[in-house]
Parts: sequence; structure tokens; C-alpha cells
Amino acid sequence: MENKVNTYHDAAAYERCGYQREFHDGNALYDAFLKSKRGSDWKPQVQKFEMLYLLYLGEMQEQLKAETYQFLPTSSFALRERGKTRIITGEQIQDRIVKHSLCDEVIAPSIRKYLIYDNGASQKGKGVDFTRRRLEAHLRKFYMQHGSNDGNILLFDFSKYYDNLLHNILRKIFAQYIEDKAALRLIDKILERSRVDVSYMDDAEYARCMDTLFNSLEYAAIDSRLLTKEKFMDKHLSIGDQLAQEAGIVYPVRIDNYIKIVRGVKFYGRYADDGYVIHESKEFLLDLLDGIRSEAKKLGITINERKTRVCKLSELWRFLQTQYSLTDTGRVIHKINPKRLTAMRRKMKKLAGRLSEKEFDNWFRSWFRSQCRNMSRQQKSNMMELYDNLKGVHYHVENDPGGRDGADWVQSERQ
Repeated sequence: MENKVNTYHDAAAYERCGYQREFHDGNALYDAFLKSKRGSDWKPQVQKFEMLYLLYLGEMQEQLKAETYQFLPTSSFALRERGKTRIITGEQIQDRIVKHSLCDEVIAPSIRKYLIYDNGASQKGKGVDFTRRRLEAHLRKFYMQHGSNDGNILLFDFSKYYDNLLHNILRKIFAQYIEDKAALRLIDKILERSRVDVSYMDDAEYARCMDTLFNSLEYAAIDSRLLTKEKFMDKHLSIGDQLAQEAGIVYPVRIDNYIKIVRGVKFYGRYADDGYVIHESKEFLLDLLDGIRSEAKKLGITINERKTRVCKLSELWRFLQTQYSLTDTGRVIHKINPKRLTAMRRKMKKLAGRLSEKEFDNWFRSWFRSQCRNMSRQQKSNMMELYDNLKGVHYHVENDPGGRDGADWVQSERQ
């Protein structure tokens, strides 16, 4: 371990100080270890690593400094969430530590100042709630400027976003913002590991594979015996990969700058591959969409035409699984997607009894706190009634005889 002043712990405003640790610094690796094991410290491989973590971290530090670190084999599995099935790549704890340190100490600080404020994904202090608040703020500012809800919103989405990130463009973007040459070489190694084996393709398919939409779910169904490592496609990052999170927020910066600077749009925000633009003119938004398509084509990503649309602000439209509408009095209506309530009720019935009482309580209350502001009084009451019934059946907890409203329950929890 290097004997350096650890300003991460000594300085209260680390983000504002001029010091930046190297990604192979001992303290950086230790902090990355704490983050990497969060939520997975029950796994045998994590517990085994934790028994001798100082020894392992020291070895990793020396390998990273000598640029001899080798990534370990990964595993893949299908995850169905919110009606979508995604292929997730699982990594060993050592690789997660290295990528956490690389992203937290080098990539994130280097790209942060080039991102627009309303880019809300995968950044400290931001997230889904931040993006939703910014959308509501933009709606209210639009109403204040125009005195009515007579406007439109463009909602756009990219098809198979992480599957189609081009490695050569990512290398150029990172090289533009990052000065640490060792970090850039490590990024190259990560991108090389993310290449897709397309040996099953004939020469004609292989020649145009970089220009066609890649789908990792369809790829998972291909016979592994056809993947002979003779041909590789230089695009795709796995969902769940720490580098993919940073790449996802910086990759469309060209599109962000086109909308905000070239076209001068004020009310614009993006969360990873989902974005919105608010304007009084529908014709302007349709013309802007053509420009976004053109910029996206240069980046090798494709607009999802099925999910991309222009809606009136006075109508009911959906963004980030929440339904919105701007009334003629300036009130912003936000409602939870009813399908999410149905999915949650089914999940509660499946998990009740399988989880311990404390785990079930913490899981449900975390979800309820994040969604209660988007639910009606009746919806809150129905969810709490199901919660009480499941507690009584599986954990033998008697229902509150006086009854309780969902909002009151959440308020009591916060106090």
C-alpha cells in the first residue's frame, strides 16, 4: 500500500478538491472493495475474498501498477424485470473492485464536467428520482413562461442501447476526456473482453454486423459450439458492468449537445437511453427528432420508433414508468403505472414467507417509500391491506385494528 495522504477521508469536500487518487491506490481499492461487496457479502466467493482481503488487494495493486492484471471468467444469466428479459453478466469480486476503482477514481471525475446537468443516470446525487423531479420542474417552468399547458413533449428511446455501443467510438470519447494513459489501456482491455464472438456468421453477415442492430437476448440462444472465436464484433457492453454505466451516460453527449446547444432547447433531460424534450411546437419537435436520428446514426445507435412519440402535455403520457399530465391550471399530475402495481402485488405474494419478516418489511417499505407519492389514496390502502394480510398469514402478525393509511404509515416510518 502506498503511503499517501488519503484526502478522500481527510477532506470534507473531496469532489471540489484538486487531488485525485490513482485507480491502483491502496485506499481507492479498499473503498472499491467495500462498494463491490455491498449486497453480495453473502456469496461464498465474496466471503472467501474478505477473509484475506488485505493480501488480495495488495496483489491486485501490484498487478495494476505493472499492468499485468488479468480479468477472470464471467457467467451470464437471464433476468426478467418490468416485463423485459435481459442478459446479465456476473463478474468475480476482484474484477468488480478493479472496475469500481477505475470508474470512481478516473472515469467519473473526468467526464462529469462535460455532462449536462439534466443527465440523471449513474451519478452521485442523481438517479431516477432526480430525473423525475427535473421533468416536473421543466413542466412547471414551461407553464409559467407560456401561461398554459398548450405544448408538446417528445419522448425518445434507443433500441438495445448497451448492446450496440461501438467500442471504437467509446475509445475516442474516453481518450478525449481522460489523461491517465494506464487507465486508458485498462479500458482497452475491458472493451476487448466485451467483444462478441460472431463466428457463426458467414462473410456477408460479418461484413455488415457493425451496422445492424445487435440483440444479446437472441444471441444467447445461439449454439455455443458455433462460437469458435474466429470472428469478433467490436460492440456491446454487458448490463451490470460498472464501465457500461459510465459509458451509458457519456456515449450520447453528442446528442445532448445537439439538443441543448445547437438547437437551443431548455427543457430537455435524459436518463441513460430515455429522453424527453418539451416545446410549444410539434413541428419543431418532429424536426428535432430527425436531427436526433442523424446524430444517433453517427454513433451507431438506433432510435426505437415504437417507443418514440410526440404527445400533448395535456394528455396522459409515460416517462420512466410514471404517467404524467400537465393541467390547464399548471398542476403536474403524476401516477404510477398500474402494471407496476400488479407486478408488485404478484411479487409480494411470491416472496412472503420465503423472506424473513425483517427482509420482507425492509423490501416492501423501501419500494413503498419510493412510489407512494405517485399512488392514489385507494391504491395506497389496497397495497397496505395486502401487506397486512400477508404479514398475518406468513408471519402471524395481527393487522392493525384501527386500520392505517399508506401515507400515514410511511410518515411514521420516516419519523
